[in-house]
Amino acid sequence: MLKTSRLRLIPFTDELTALVEAQHYDNGPELDHHLTRLAENPTLLHWGSWLVIHQADGNIIGDIGFKGLPSANRTVEIGYGLLDCYQNKGYATESVRALVDWALSRPDVATVSAKTTATNSASIRVLENIGFKKIRVSDTWIHWSCRDPD
Repeated sequence: MLKTSRLRLIPFTDELTALVEAQHYDNGPELDHHLTRLAENPTLLHWGSWLVIHQADGNIIGDIGFKGLPSANRTVEIGYGLLDCYQNKGYATESVRALVDWALSRPDVATVSAKTTATNSASIRVLENIGFKKIRVSDTWIHWSCRDPD
């Protein structure tokens, strides 16, 4: 588990399904996909979905995670999403920063990548605030990279 000033980030497992169901949390199919992949490969535990939980009230406000194990060139791709009512309050920046810092502290990760649509200004702001750099831009997508400072 990772903690920030306002959030807890917890790797998602079967044991947390009851919490997700009790809170009627639904932010797309990624959590279900993660559990399927995790059952096939338990080493994906920290390299898949994490829940973003608001510390003050225990509510799940979003999910965040990686799209698989670090590659041979020590890169992982991050993705994230918050429920609408928690957007534009700095929670995405806070949670993405915490997970990127965690990943870059691992010996098997040198770079965290991300991809946003060219029109997703909120996600673009989050990545820019954390220090991601644009590495490729098209009419549709922006590809980002954040490297270990060492």
